[in-house]
Amino acid sequence: MASPASPIDLSLAVVTEAPDAADWLVVLPVALCIGTGALLTMLRSRPALQGIIALATLGILVLVNAGLIAHVSASGPVTMMMGRWLPPFGIAFTVDMMGALFSLTASVVAFACALYSLGDINEKGRRHGFYPFLLLLMAGVSGAFLAGDIFNLYVWFEVLLISSFGLLVIGSEHRQIDGAVKYGFLNLVATTLFLIATGYLYGIFGTLNMADIVRKVPTLPDSAPLMTLVALYLFAFGMKAAAFPVNFWLPASYHTPRIVVSALFAGLLTKVGVYALLRTGVMLFPAERESLSTVIAVVAAFTMLTGALGALAQADMRRLLGYLVISGIGAMLVGLSLSGADGVAGTIVYGVHSMLVMSALYLAIGLSGRHAGSFAIAEAGGLWQRHLPLSALTLILFFSVSGLPPFSGFWPKLMLVKAALAQGAGWLAAALLVSGFLTTIATGRFFLIAYWRPTGERAVGTGETVSPAALLPVAALTLASILVGLYPEPLIAAAKTAAEGLTAPSTYIQSVFGAEVKP
Repeated sequence: MASPASPIDLSLAVVTEAPDAADWLVVLPVALCIGTGALLTMLRSRPALQGIIALATLGILVLVNAGLIAHVSASGPVTMMMGRWLPPFGIAFTVDMMGALFSLTASVVAFACALYSLGDINEKGRRHGFYPFLLLLMAGVSGAFLAGDIFNLYVWFEVLLISSFGLLVIGSEHRQIDGAVKYGFLNLVATTLFLIATGYLYGIFGTLNMADIVRKVPTLPDSAPLMTLVALYLFAFGMKAAAFPVNFWLPASYHTPRIVVSALFAGLLTKVGVYALLRTGVMLFPAERESLSTVIAVVAAFTMLTGALGALAQADMRRLLGYLVISGIGAMLVGLSLSGADGVAGTIVYGVHSMLVMSALYLAIGLSGRHAGSFAIAEAGGLWQRHLPLSALTLILFFSVSGLPPFSGFWPKLMLVKAALAQGAGWLAAALLVSGFLTTIATGRFFLIAYWRPTGERAVGTGETVSPAALLPVAALTLASILVGLYPEPLIAAAKTAAEGLTAPSTYIQSVFGAEVKP
């Protein structure tokens, strides 16, 4: 209410009630990572403390995200407004089931990678800022999953891009600089397109709040250039997600950094691109996404098949994994191309599976390469006899990434195939099955040569010994993948809730503007 001293009634513009204590969980992941990242930057002269503090922080982050997903499960989407300004003027952090699910999975992957890094990142790497960059990367990833407006999403993309560039060049080797230039240039192009599209969006809608955009889309005249806007977003996020044909930067750069950095990138960065595609394509502009569904489906099929064929042609372990990441992105795009919630739910389950399995595979291959003394597939051999536990874990991960039952990759592929057949897209279902078949051949060939084949003349076999402690993060992520495969019902139920929230975002809008406002 306006006071005699001020003619303006601020109660109409600001939040006047204190938020519930549980609502602070929405911003805590970002605040925790930024605060600890700044602390670790100040402690660069104490490299011995860096890994311990980062690991403890990421452990807390897992607990915070577990609490957040429990809060969203009980209360629905949750919103926190920065500076107490009411929407759409204030910066909003809004989390629904999809954001909470991806944020929790990302924190689990980051914790496992941090555990692996204790034995992989030397003192030089710690002094060069590996752990501050890791925490800032997680701030960017968490912020992207929890952002409630488009410009905020852009800011968190920038944060993760800058921190990922820092992680890429730690070591300053020639091949790292070469990979970083390709990675940085293509991602800067995508980020520029993202910024142009966001400026265009603000010019059309006069707001950047996602819930507000959803409310205003039906009120726009038919002449509004929404198709151009959506095409810009699809191109920008498709490049970040490594979709065909703008995905050549990924296999050119993911094999160059330290293996733990590659594991982080493979698990997290492309999934942020897929998340942004789902958020804009499914929730904000469903009609335009429907109009472009054939184009998206063709892109999905080419991404899957070229990724699997690329994996078949590789002679380097890490390059092969880069193409498997691309093939998985194509499978996730299948859900984006289909109407309704079933395909979207399949994409969300695939995203969670891919985060766990691809990160675990990079860590496992890192240990295998170190044990074999080379990352060249032809120069390895006899790993099955020399290190049975590592070989067994890798074999399970290969089964999972190929989509074989009963491992975690089977269920999202089954969901996507069923959704495609239900909508008469048999050719898309066939592309999914063919890419899975080609992936099985590629991983089977890899395993037979590098693990099952006895050590021959070409095998180097002079690598490092792999300790049981180094296997722990790989085993933990593999166990998570096995649990998802054997007991998928909770994840599938959460993904269906998330997909229904995207396709019918009334509860998302109400969490931002209040229950009395109708979409």
